[in-house]
Formats: sequence, C-alpha cells, structure tokens
Amino acid sequence: MCPDLRKLFAFALAMTCLWAGAVTAQAYPDRPIRLIVPFAPGGGADIFARQSAAKLTERLGQQFVVDNRGGSGGLIGMEMTAIANADGYTILFSSASYVALMAMRKSTHAKLSGLAPVSPVAAGPYAVAVHPSLPATLQGFLELARTKPGTMGYATPGVGGLTHLATELLLNLAKVRVTHVPYKGAGAAMPDLLANRTQLIITPPAPLMQHFQAGRLRALAVTGTARMAELPDVPVAQDIVPGYVVQTWYGLFAPPGTPRVIIGTLNAAMSRALEDADMRKSFQSQGVEAVPGSVDALGKLVRADYERWSKVVRDNRLSAD
Repeated sequence: MCPDLRKLFAFALAMTCLWAGAVTAQAYPDRPIRLIVPFAPGGGADIFARQSAAKLTERLGQQFVVDNRGGSGGLIGMEMTAIANADGYTILFSSASYVALMAMRKSTHAKLSGLAPVSPVAAGPYAVAVHPSLPATLQGFLELARTKPGTMGYATPGVGGLTHLATELLLNLAKVRVTHVPYKGAGAAMPDLLANRTQLIITPPAPLMQHFQAGRLRALAVTGTARMAELPDVPVAQDIVPGYVVQTWYGLFAPPGTPRVIIGTLNAAMSRALEDADMRKSFQSQGVEAVPGSVDALGKLVRADYERWSKVVRDNRLSAD
C-alpha cells in the first residue's frame, strides 16, 4: 500500500472511531442498566445502592435495576461484573470489600484488578455491635471473650471481605479469639444476631440503626477517628484498642474495557445525584458522607487502600486463600 493510501486509511479509521464514540455517548443509555450489588439485601451496600439507583434513574432516564448477587464476601458479584459485556449496561456497586478481597485473597487479584473505576459514592466508619445481653462496653466484651476463647461467634457477609478483615484485625490487636460465622450479607446475619446465636458484628451502621434505637442490638464502638453525630454516646474503638481504625467506602465500577465516554456519563450522573441535599442528608443519617469525585479519585483510593490492607494482612498473618 502506498504511503498516501496508508495515511488516508488511518485518517478514515480515526474518524470512524470518533464518530462511533460520539454516537455511543449520544445514545447511552437507551435501555435499563443492571446494578450488581455483591451482597444480600439489607446490608449497607444494598441500602446505598438502592438510593443511588433511584437517583441515577432520574438523571439518565433509564431504570437502574439492583441485582443482589451475594456470596463469598462479595466475590461472586464482583467476578460477574468482571466478565460482563463492557457496554455500560452492567455496573457494580461495591464497598471497600472489593479491595479487602484482593488483599486477603491473592488468587482473586488478577480477576478483579481490571474493574474500571467509575465514581466514588460515600464513605464512613463501621460500628461494633453486640446483643444487648452482653457487656455494655467494648472493653467488657473483649474481657468476656478472653475467658471463653472460641465459644462466641462473629458475623460477616463472607470470607475475605472488609468486615472479615476488620474483625480479625480487632481480635488480633486485642489478643482475643472469637469464631468466624460467615453469611451472605449483613442482612442475612441479623436473625442470629438478634437471637444471640451470633454475638458480634462489625459492619456499616446503616442496617443496625433501627436495632440500636429499639434496643435489640447495642453499639459498643465506632471505628473511625471521631464519634459519629448519629451515635454521639458511642466511643471510638481506637480509644479502647489503640491503632484500630477502619473506614469503608462505596463506589461504582464497570467491566474492564468499558468505553471512557460511558464511564464519564455515569460519573457525571452520580456526581450530580450526590449534590442532592435530600440524598446527602439521608446518607448522613445512616452513618456515611456523600463523596462525589472523579474517576481518577476512585482509582487512587483503590490503590491506596489496597496497599494499606495488604500490609495489615502481611503484618497480622491474615489470609482467606
């Protein structure tokens, strides 16, 4: 092929790609979008995903349908997203368990690390909660657990997620042994927690608030660096167990290879939704702050969190593999 024809072909190809991208941006979305939540209904991720889905539906004019795919600490739903078509019609709403799974399960890193960041959504601490028949302080609970090693249980949404890692970190720092009891989600764990068949859970406060208010569960501590306005009488865990701080976050992710123009459309819609005063107030009442931000901001958060939790896993000899 002569040089001029090669140049003409390259120019035509470039223009075709630009035109295709413009058409995609203009048409997207033109049908409902599946929003995968990798946990069972009733947990923090599910609650915030449903609120986000409603706002995204308003912003983009197509239904965002929440699809709960719980199991394995979130791994099942995350892997489903990782192999889905990269056309913008399958999106993941994940918590920071995404990063914890990669840190705790090295075998999953290659499968999940290619997920494309779309938008941060919210961030906040966990709450440490127990059945009200147990000691009323975190220190009292830990002292009781030391006298009964392995006889009490703690609930998580599955092996390897952030609640699993966060609980093991607390127990390691406190030198206490409590048995791990995995469920498909925080909501699925509630009947056993309320019946005192499982004694401890460390999870986002959103699904626990109603039980705290009704006296069915007791908050022993929050895992951030300061007390929560919604739980003003509950102490900070690091004041009882030095060095123990856990923050979770929520974000949108897309399958690897999703066009940047589609990711940009979703990011802009989520950012606008998070500016809604009612949504911000609702999030705050459930223990998290709305965190609008760029695609790159979420990517940086993922990388920083992965480094932090990988170090925690190494230093405490934790692994789910």
